[in-house]
Amino acid sequence: MANIEEEIAYTSRLLQQEWEEDRRQFRSLTYSKSINEKVSAGMCWYPVNLVKVKWAFTEQLIVEINVHQAPDSHKFQSGKSICLFSNSNDNKLRASFVNGVVNHVHKNQMTVSLHTGQVPDWIYSGKLGLDLMFDESSYKTMAQALEKVLQADKNRLERLRNVFLGKTAAIINEEQQFPASGLNASQQEALEMIHRAEDLAIVHGPPGTGKTTTLVRSIEIALQTQVQVLVCAPSNAAVDVLVEKLAAAGLQVLRLGHPARVDDGIFQQTLDAKILAHPAYRDYKKLKKSGEEARKKARKFKRNFGPVEREQRKMDLNEANRCFGEARQLHDYMVQTILESSQVIACTLVGAASALLQGRVFPVVYIDEAAQALEPASWIPVLQAEKVVMAGDHCQLPPTIKSREAAKGLQVTLFEKAIRNNPASAHMLTLQYRMPEAIMGFSNHAFYHGKLLAAPNTRTHYLNPAESVMEYVDTAGSGFMEYQEKETGSICNKEEAALALRLLQDLLKRTGRVVERGKPWEIGLIAPYRAQVNLLRELLQEDDAWVYLRQMKDHITISTVDGFQGQEKDIMLISMTRSNPNGEIGFLKDTRRMNVALTRARKKLIVIGDSATIGHHPFYQSFLDHMEEQDLYHSVYEYLYTGG
Repeated sequence: MANIEEEIAYTSRLLQQEWEEDRRQFRSLTYSKSINEKVSAGMCWYPVNLVKVKWAFTEQLIVEINVHQAPDSHKFQSGKSICLFSNSNDNKLRASFVNGVVNHVHKNQMTVSLHTGQVPDWIYSGKLGLDLMFDESSYKTMAQALEKVLQADKNRLERLRNVFLGKTAAIINEEQQFPASGLNASQQEALEMIHRAEDLAIVHGPPGTGKTTTLVRSIEIALQTQVQVLVCAPSNAAVDVLVEKLAAAGLQVLRLGHPARVDDGIFQQTLDAKILAHPAYRDYKKLKKSGEEARKKARKFKRNFGPVEREQRKMDLNEANRCFGEARQLHDYMVQTILESSQVIACTLVGAASALLQGRVFPVVYIDEAAQALEPASWIPVLQAEKVVMAGDHCQLPPTIKSREAAKGLQVTLFEKAIRNNPASAHMLTLQYRMPEAIMGFSNHAFYHGKLLAAPNTRTHYLNPAESVMEYVDTAGSGFMEYQEKETGSICNKEEAALALRLLQDLLKRTGRVVERGKPWEIGLIAPYRAQVNLLRELLQEDDAWVYLRQMKDHITISTVDGFQGQEKDIMLISMTRSNPNGEIGFLKDTRRMNVALTRARKKLIVIGDSATIGHHPFYQSFLDHMEEQDLYHSVYEYLYTGG
């Protein structure tokens, strides 16, 4: 759009559509539903077992729970709002409840922070459950950010807005002498571009090229002349990766919000941990304890309550108020000194709107994984920036959008707009360290203009020297047909699922080595459809044909493409699933989804699909041509009749 005001207003309308659709879908999964129905929809864990109850350092109640088996495709993630409830009466939902936030989810275990000042009595009795709640706050924060961007006038935000949206050219200073950084040549060029930029710098490239590593080095250099920077990412998990690397570099990092993991590597950087370590914390605890004792004394029941007792109670209440008031002041003082002494403040995009950061302006704001962020969310930290540095890969999956109408516009992220409008401010990293040339090859030409190089270390990325690192197994003509589940409408393919497990099991038996340098190989199975994912999980768990694989189930992850974004595995197997006479491929039309799947493997990649179906699409036909040219193509008949 030529008119920036119209473009922002359009984005605001799209956000409102997404907000309404998200709320509608949430209600359809929860409103007037039984517990069992909500569990099936992935919106509830029930019944849950209480594992541990503890207080965080700043008086926040932390509860660890588990469930016998986590519902498939549940919606619980770090940062999501939840409600812990007690269902002591089977006919009455939520007999008692308290709200909170998810800290961490791993398989069938979850850690949550509860919004309460005391441990509920009912937590130790009755049947406990966990409901997912709809959180309006993120949408409200994004809407407010867009409004501020729209109203920006004659200030730094107006200039950044105009740069991002193409009205004003970004300023890049002349080249200057720059010290060696320990990075490769491509990363060094990106680093120099970042520090020459006045307004905006963009680092992009595929997985394994070191985007985050480059950001961390840039932050180290920026802090040689700046006091403090802000570092953000769309997800808690992505923020935590940055926090770990920044802390390992010796920087003073403050992690705001709810970390996705609560191990020492992350937790020691949180506000809670830093308050505990503050010199004034002991005095704060004494004041809190004295206040509680005085309040308890004042509320003590007295049979004979005369003027003397009344005066004593008044004195006790005054003492309690004094102690609590001083404790609050001391707490505020600790928070402010921690904020001031931190070189890096790290949080999610929405977390940048925290009241703790109000009024602060940062000389540089870094946004990692920016290609996965909704545009309205990306603007939130920009509001506090003098300069913005973004990193990401717009050839991977875009942010998840629930409204089809909103997706027409919101799928174009601020990161993509920034690259399109400021090509001179963008630098692509070209040396990747994850996968060998054969695995990288097709994505390199299809998405990255053939500019990628495989680093020398990838030459040893194989299971063994005799084993090819990549292959395509074609099921065309085999009779392996997809079918659609009536309940969900999702697609699965039973024969292809069984073949996937057989190929994986045969591979592991053939290579004979599943532990390397003391660590087991990590294995991933990807399918584009939830029904196929569920089928693979069921077969692995229940079919005795896969007993050998089952022994390694703790090191096998089965999920959708979206579930593997940001991950890497030693072995990856992709089940394309689609097989029909009409050439219908559904989700596979989003070729960026395929790029994610193709770029997860470190040592071995197997793709299974029906060429007669997927070959109707030009992208997949070029993939098939590439596999044949590289002699990586195999027919399923080679496995059906030779014993695999």
